[in-house]
Amino acid sequence: MLWEIFRQISQISLDSMRKKLVVLSGAGISAESGIRTFRDTGGLWENYDILDVASPMGWAKNPALVLDFYNQRRRQLFSVEPNAGHKALAELEKYFDVVIITQNVDNLHERAGSTNVLHLHGELLKVRSTLDPNLVYHWEKDLHLGDKCEKGSQLRPHIVWFYEEVPMMEVAAIEAQTADIFMVVGTSMVVYPAAGLINYVAREVPKFVIDVEQPNINLNYYHNLTFIQEKAGVALPKLAQKLIETYAN
Repeated sequence: MLWEIFRQISQISLDSMRKKLVVLSGAGISAESGIRTFRDTGGLWENYDILDVASPMGWAKNPALVLDFYNQRRRQLFSVEPNAGHKALAELEKYFDVVIITQNVDNLHERAGSTNVLHLHGELLKVRSTLDPNLVYHWEKDLHLGDKCEKGSQLRPHIVWFYEEVPMMEVAAIEAQTADIFMVVGTSMVVYPAAGLINYVAREVPKFVIDVEQPNINLNYYHNLTFIQEKAGVALPKLAQKLIETYAN
């Protein structure tokens, strides 16, 4: 009993000494696992404008189309696996207090082993009531018209659509403000408000931006920033080792 108490106290002390690593991840890291992104076809999905399947207006106009879109995305999720980038971030939890803020709606970070993941734009494996947004359910099968919540209202994908508020944004901003190390992985930095999170990070904090293409920010504007122009699956395992050697206690 005393040993268990000592172990818990030691773990709390260790956790308090660890540096906080905050990661903003985007579609690029999931694309490496084979997940199609919203922008793969220039804003179109099978000849439909993305707003037809990812906006309140699209839902009101043709909910069956919207449900079909997310049913296909959900099925695809079961056919892909986390890649080396996801796994490297999960491994870093052994050395840092890691918080992943993701714009992705898949669960690849969790499946790789990450335990503290904040989904800014919702989750594919959840649905919610159109009457009461607090009624959220885990959902792995197809969602159809007629599938209702316990209050009798149609269920919809638990996704933050264009023109909807991002409810977790304030929490994400606080995480960014308190980061000891900040990382941006696989995001073009064009979707706001998520793209603005880097502006909450303290000037002196080391910042790493990983993408095959330069994101839509002025890299020279930010102090202590390193841009790595590689895929996440290639760059992150190497960067993880560097972070451990340089910053881990």
